[in-house]
Amino acid sequence: MAGDLPEYYFRVRENGAFVFRVDTENRQRRIDMDQIAVVNIRKGEIKPHGDRELTEADLAAIREWMAERQEIIAHRDIDDILRAVDYLNTTAHWAQSRATEEQLEQVTDALLLAMHDLRTVLVRKKADRLTRED
Repeated sequence: MAGDLPEYYFRVRENGAFVFRVDTENRQRRIDMDQIAVVNIRKGEIKPHGDRELTEADLAAIREWMAERQEIIAHRDIDDILRAVDYLNTTAHWAQSRATEEQLEQVTDALLLAMHDLRTVLVRKKADRLTRED
């Protein structure tokens, strides 16, 4: 098992991760995880933990993880938006075929405001793109 473990472990958090070096080469044959850095993906920051100095191998592994993580996040963002489109379609079908008057009264204003806000943003962004293309 010990040979299968990666050299680094990234404990994901909202803006990045805590980075640990995984050590299985000790007398007790147990897994030790030593925190070596904190990563902030949004800012692109890598901060050594405590008074540590990161090696080039550490930095390379962290930068590789950051690039992979940014790809995952971007993919998830698009997937979430496409899922929202599905929810809108499902909601339209529900409102038309199954919703009671009480249920519609409960959700109509919130849905109309959210859809108006979204439409306003999308129309403005589309106009900006079309203006730049000209």
